[in-house]
Amino acid sequence: MKPSPLFLILLFLFPTITISISSPLPPTPSPTSSPSSPSSSSSSSSSSLSPLDPNQLKALQSLNIPTSKNPCSQPSFHNATLCDSSKPFTHLISLQLTNCSSYLSLSYTALKSLSTLHSLHLINCPISPIHFPPQLTSSLQSFSSINSFHKLSGVWLSHLANLTDLTLSSLQLKASGPYVILAHMKKLKTLTISHANLTGFLPKYVHSNLTHIDFSGNHLRGTIPTSITMLDSLESLNLSSNGFKGDIPISMGDLISLKNLSLASNSFSGSIPDSISAIPGLVHMDLSSNQLNGTIPKFLSEMRNLKYLNLANNNFHGVVPFNLTFMKRMQVLKVGGNSNLCYNHSILSSKLKLGIAPCDKHGMPMSPPPAKDSSSADDSSDSDYDDSADDDSSSHKKEHHHGPNKVVLGVAIALSSIVFLIVFLILCSKCCR
Repeated sequence: MKPSPLFLILLFLFPTITISISSPLPPTPSPTSSPSSPSSSSSSSSSSLSPLDPNQLKALQSLNIPTSKNPCSQPSFHNATLCDSSKPFTHLISLQLTNCSSYLSLSYTALKSLSTLHSLHLINCPISPIHFPPQLTSSLQSFSSINSFHKLSGVWLSHLANLTDLTLSSLQLKASGPYVILAHMKKLKTLTISHANLTGFLPKYVHSNLTHIDFSGNHLRGTIPTSITMLDSLESLNLSSNGFKGDIPISMGDLISLKNLSLASNSFSGSIPDSISAIPGLVHMDLSSNQLNGTIPKFLSEMRNLKYLNLANNNFHGVVPFNLTFMKRMQVLKVGGNSNLCYNHSILSSKLKLGIAPCDKHGMPMSPPPAKDSSSADDSSDSDYDDSADDDSSSHKKEHHHGPNKVVLGVAIALSSIVFLIVFLILCSKCCR
């Protein structure tokens, strides 16, 4: 029995019908498509091609963010986006604007459409601040402004109460102190307010969730309060380049989770507290450019995780308690700028270039060696830790310097002979008379 012509026609058309059902939307145009094509020039067409919410698509267009591609799956180089997986339209949950044009404006309408954002990051976007809609204020969990916004108010920032991450850097921040900003941020975990012209004192109370604090490059003053040293989850503390003074608190050792500590370029005085030895995971410690004094504690050489130690430009004295094993473990060690500090030259080689003099027998710094000798010692070996090179070079010099130079010795003998001959002739002439 032969199949009917109608059956053959249906069989031939079946793949075409299947394809049209499974692909109701037209394909996304390729990046190489012509700009003059209708699909790329029409905003309504681009809206239909994007799975993003149409209102958010318009908001991105108002921010001059290209939307010819899918901004969720193909973010541009300068403007990174991240979307959720909701249907029928996805929504933006993260937006980063980088190197914005000078005429960019964050309108209230656009920000209201972007109220689903959890993260908003602005890098090199010198735009004027604007009032955030309440929906966006409550939804934001991460906010960054790096060299962006002309000025920011601490009161304005304090409304972002649900933040877990706050980064402000290289801007002008108007606030009477950190407490104005942090008082209501009970969920905050990482905090960076650096080079922001921030004044005042560290708050006497901070929330215990913090794992990262960076207040570097501001005009903060006073001492370190116990509110900071009670943060047993804190992993990084950077208070460098401020106006802090007083002793480093003994309670600093309570920061048992601390890995990075920088108190550089302040006016801290006193000695390094022994309690720091109780911080097991400390990797980086910078106490340089302060007024710290006393001797360098020996426990530092016993902290096995310590890789970076900067004690330069203080008032430390005595002998550094470091041996060669400790030196090999370190990646960076700086102790220069302490005029009364010295090292035991029988333990440490001069090639380590510590920037301090060797000790004399009384434990006091010796006068530095002549420049010629130091340069020849530096050039004799490329290794910073190879003490055998010192022994070889010194023994080699001894082989070539057993006594006075032969030329000098010969001239001395000749002159002595001439003098003897003159004296002999004078005596002979007197005898002949």
